[in-house]
Amino acid sequence: MLSLSVYFKYLAVMALVTYLLRALPFVLVKKKITNVYIRSFLEYIPYGVLAAMTFPAVFTSAGGLIPSLAGMTVALILAYRRKGLLTVAIGAVALAALVTLVL
Repeated sequence: MLSLSVYFKYLAVMALVTYLLRALPFVLVKKKITNVYIRSFLEYIPYGVLAAMTFPAVFTSAGGLIPSLAGMTVALILAYRRKGLLTVAIGAVALAALVTLVL
């Protein structure tokens, strides 16, 4: 078990690192980025990071691979048909739950 002082030291280091990672680009890059390729790359970073964080959890969220794949398949089909986020989420969860009950 960590003592309280060690816990706060770890917390302070994590806060400092997080702050530096967010503040450093503002300090180092003073002028506006005009390069089309760099701007295009920077616009897609949030989507790439979100996908990298959530996609692995898709395969373990329903308690098994088969219900997870079923839910993901329904989510992809509904999203491809341009349904709303709530519809996609409810459809994926409903089918994953149904497949879990059947298996």
